[in-house]
Amino acid sequence: MFTLQEPPFFARLRDAHRVLIAGAGGGFDVYAGLPLALALRSAGKDVHLANLSFADLYGLDTEVWLDHDVAAIRPDTAARGDYFPERTLARWLAEQDLPSTVYAFPQTGVLPLRAAYHTLVDHLGGVDAIVLVDGGTDILMRGDEHGLGTPEEDMASLAAVTGLEGIPRRLVACLGFGVDAHHGVNHSLVLENLAALERDGSYLGAFSLPPGSREGALYLDAVAHAQRCTPDHPSIVNGSVAAAVRGDFGDVRFTERTKGSELFVNPLMALYFCVDATGLARRNLYLDRLENTALMRQISSVIAEFRDEVGRQRPPRAFPH
Repeated sequence: MFTLQEPPFFARLRDAHRVLIAGAGGGFDVYAGLPLALALRSAGKDVHLANLSFADLYGLDTEVWLDHDVAAIRPDTAARGDYFPERTLARWLAEQDLPSTVYAFPQTGVLPLRAAYHTLVDHLGGVDAIVLVDGGTDILMRGDEHGLGTPEEDMASLAAVTGLEGIPRRLVACLGFGVDAHHGVNHSLVLENLAALERDGSYLGAFSLPPGSREGALYLDAVAHAQRCTPDHPSIVNGSVAAAVRGDFGDVRFTERTKGSELFVNPLMALYFCVDATGLARRNLYLDRLENTALMRQISSVIAEFRDEVGRQRPPRAFPH
């Protein structure tokens, strides 16, 4: 039963004891799950963090691997280069005296990624819930929209997790509404998709990340730390969200990576939009085609083939107000 005093997302997790929060789309997506992890830990839950990684995991020492395709990244994990969001987050967590292991999955197809999730769940002694977090909202695209954003990693994660057995709660949380417009996502269609999920009973509402909360303040500190540690490739998504959390508005500059483009930082970026993962998977028009993929490039090919077959796409729509 949901009430106004408890968002449906947290109501779904009320009776969960061990929760895995995983970045769905790679890069710094796991940072979008950090405030949720902090809130759930404050509620007495055992929370673990994982991420689909863009780092060169296969260059890591053998002792970091739990098994095929899942690595335990700690603050002292050795790696080449400074782009390693999982280790950067692990180091920040250690500075806060918080549990500092961040698990990392390489970019693979659905079959090996699901096997990696099985391995990690077994390693953790089982979990009651998995929360996939997306920096942006392109995980909510069903496949027939004019623009899909960057769907490959998100869809690999969604298919892998919704195909797991024995996990009673599987949820998706998106932070950063509007940030993936530069990847072609039309956010009127995002809202249309959320409305359809509401009719299905799969939409779990929205709530904001306030800067005055402990979770908001620590998130801002973690993002600033990541920007200092990765000066050549800071996260545009989390930088935009952090700016929105601070109350910035409009074309906010925090990295040269956005040079030549116009940002629209606004309060909607600081909202979590949450859905049931299995309900989201049911509405996706091509997710079942990804089941037997082993490589990320196979996912790209399947999506391209589907797009060729679908013919008429839902055109982008402007906000009416």
